[in-house]
Amino acid sequence: MFTNITQSPYETVKLASKVAQRIREGTVVCLEGNLGAGKTLFVQSMARTLGVQGEVTSPTFNLMNIYEGFCPIVHFDLYRLQDEEELEEIGFYEYTDFPEGIVFIEWGEKFPESLPDDYFRIEIERIKETRNMRRITFSCVGEEHLDFLKELEEFVTRED
Repeated sequence: MFTNITQSPYETVKLASKVAQRIREGTVVCLEGNLGAGKTLFVQSMARTLGVQGEVTSPTFNLMNIYEGFCPIVHFDLYRLQDEEELEEIGFYEYTDFPEGIVFIEWGEKFPESLPDDYFRIEIERIKETRNMRRITFSCVGEEHLDFLKELEEFVTRED
């Protein structure tokens, strides 16, 4: 696990772009944080770096968006779901059990038992003292992404 502090939305975008430069196909990424923390901004920034041309929006109301970039990108927002049965209805397991491309899940912590055994976790927290500062913590669940986590830490913390 490692943490990075960003001072502005621009720095958050820059950090997300760096993450996208190293992420591997087949990765499920769960983003956690309160409303307005910056989860969707992080996904938008990663998607741009991964070659998505059109608008990348939060799937809050349609629950899932699929984008074409250098690889398929699936973006779930589980905020509005009330129970785990709804995950089956939206095809959640079809995308997360054997991911092709990259799968982003916002609000996955609502259904921890339904998440894959191995996934990459990004927690975004507003730092209370300021409006734009964020504490972004990277970790992984399971062992599949441990090497990626270490590689990413070295990449994002080195000076450009």
